[in-house]
Amino acid sequence: MSTASPVRKVVIASVIGATIEWYDFFLYGVVAGIVFNQLYFPSDDPLVSTMLAYGTFAVGFLSRPIGGVIFGHFGDKIGRKSMLIMTMMIMGVATFLIGLVPSYNTIGIWAPILLLVLRVVQGIGLGGEWGGAVLMAFEYAPKHKRGFYASLPQIGLAIGLCLASGVVGLLSYVLSDTQFLDWGWRIAFLLSALLVFVGTWIRLNVMESPEFAKVKAANAEAAIPFVDMMKRYPKNVLAGMGARYIDGVFFNVFGVFSLSYLTQTLNLPRSQALIGVMVAAVVMCFTIPMFGALSDRIGRTRVYFWGSLITALSAFPAFWMMMVSNGDMFMVWIAIVVPFGILYAAIYGPEAAMFCELFDAKVRYTGISFVYQFSGIFASGLTPMIATALMRSSDGQPWTTCLYVLFAGAVSAYCAWWIGARKGEQMKSEFSPAPTPTS
Repeated sequence: MSTASPVRKVVIASVIGATIEWYDFFLYGVVAGIVFNQLYFPSDDPLVSTMLAYGTFAVGFLSRPIGGVIFGHFGDKIGRKSMLIMTMMIMGVATFLIGLVPSYNTIGIWAPILLLVLRVVQGIGLGGEWGGAVLMAFEYAPKHKRGFYASLPQIGLAIGLCLASGVVGLLSYVLSDTQFLDWGWRIAFLLSALLVFVGTWIRLNVMESPEFAKVKAANAEAAIPFVDMMKRYPKNVLAGMGARYIDGVFFNVFGVFSLSYLTQTLNLPRSQALIGVMVAAVVMCFTIPMFGALSDRIGRTRVYFWGSLITALSAFPAFWMMMVSNGDMFMVWIAIVVPFGILYAAIYGPEAAMFCELFDAKVRYTGISFVYQFSGIFASGLTPMIATALMRSSDGQPWTTCLYVLFAGAVSAYCAWWIGARKGEQMKSEFSPAPTPTS
């Protein structure tokens, strides 16, 4: 069997698994501001209902670090593969059950409570999923192509978002608003059972990561990976979380918040707004590996640095185009697709390999999971609420939200520069000639 074959098999399994996990997770975000605010958080003020719905959306991000630490620990102690199968089952069951939760009018306060609990479980599942999927591709790949191969599971985010937006958009199109609110949206969640069955079968046929297999064979596992990580890599952890800031903020402004902005503030059709996000996700499937491969050629941190700044700045013309579109959906779609489908990939493409290179194989699952998931609390989970509050305080104007995006981009650019500078110093010390002894 050629060396390319196991790599290809692992990448396919990682992409499919990540797609299913992200579909489950983002389906909640897509539906939160258009369904859950009405069925589970009724209020006389639509803004209050939306904020409460986004609150449960944020809880999923709060629980993701818990999943990252738990599954990262056992992934660094037992193995990557078994954790990936377990996280998929957890995520799939939680998503399926969300589709069965009765509304507030049926069971009262228990409706939002059950929704909240299942959202927590979703977050725990995804918290362990991302790191394992990325690691399997990264650790199987040739060293000179790790940026490209590690970026491929990242496509799962784009496909998952595309599927979530597409399924909800299709249901919105073929059903009346009443049918969609009564039962149509539940179909999107119940479909998760079929996807999880397929994904689990594929992952059962993948071998363990070769790098972790070497650690296991040498009995070199860290006693407590999280403690070992914090002891040896505290600065890398902080820099990684800072670099992740623009990723979470930008994704949730354009993938989640923009839907409620377009439908509630600009009064545009829900199905049309979802098409824009869906097209951006399709474009992202091609641009993510493109920027991942570019990071192999010119450096991860260089791509990430410029990607952070340019992507953040693009929020200003994007929201301006939405505001002046006057219902021209082609203009709205361009305002979403260019920044979200193309520019954002300059961040998300090289991100996986850049984070993996912050840690060694003994604590890598724990390290990248913690960096990605813990930073997601403030970078991702709070963003829709922050953007909604900023929009309210600005009388419906998006510019304070755009300034927030720019701030996140500046923070991430600095952290990427720091990671690159530190990596350069380490390489210099490793390859510099030993001093000549003097007499």
